Amino acid sequence: MAFTLPALPYAPAALEPSIDAMTMQIHHDKHHQAYVDNLNKAVAGTPNENKSLEELVAVAGTLPPAIRNNGGGHWNHSFFWLILAPNAGGKPTGKLAQSIDADFGSFDAFKEKFAAAATGRFGSGWAWLVEQDGKLLISSTPNQDNPLMDVAEVKGTPILGVDVWEHAYYLKYQNRRPEYLAAFWNVVNWQEVNKRYEASL
Repeated sequence: MAFTLPALPYAPAALEPSIDAMTMQIHHDKHHQAYVDNLNKAVAGTPNENKSLEELVAVAGTLPPAIRNNGGGHWNHSFFWLILAPNAGGKPTGKLAQSIDADFGSFDAFKEKFAAAATGRFGSGWAWLVEQDGKLLISSTPNQDNPLMDVAEVKGTPILGVDVWEHAYYLKYQNRRPEYLAAFWNVVNWQEVNKRYEASL
């Protein structure tokens, strides 16, 4: 089955001023589209052609780099667009808020640890909040890897993630990754994150 690019669930300018319209257009229409196109090319005519994206990601360590990298890029970005939203931000509520307090001490302490994972990722990659056996953990992965992969140092169900590839922020923030990460909290869709957390339990 051919993989396809999911539509953005909001207009490219909807996340301004935190994430600018041009970055969103290039990130979605060019970078994510390239992952989809290259993944389709990489699996064509191979035993992986009819596998789902989740099946490919789960065995990423056994796959050729083109499938691992582009499959991860497709999964990660499809996830990323959904955990962002206009008129979002603020704080999580309900069970997720309670778990963040229990596992990190407070929401502010969680944000500090998450930002540290994101700023500390050398080069390109992602930072994640994952659910693992009833606990919340923070991790980061290189390139387009994610915590669902067999190669991940910290495995679990991703419920929040931030892209720290330069293409995610360079037009607006240049080399100021911490500034981009501070703005990220203004557009986190906690409703979606909470939904994913509850589904993972």
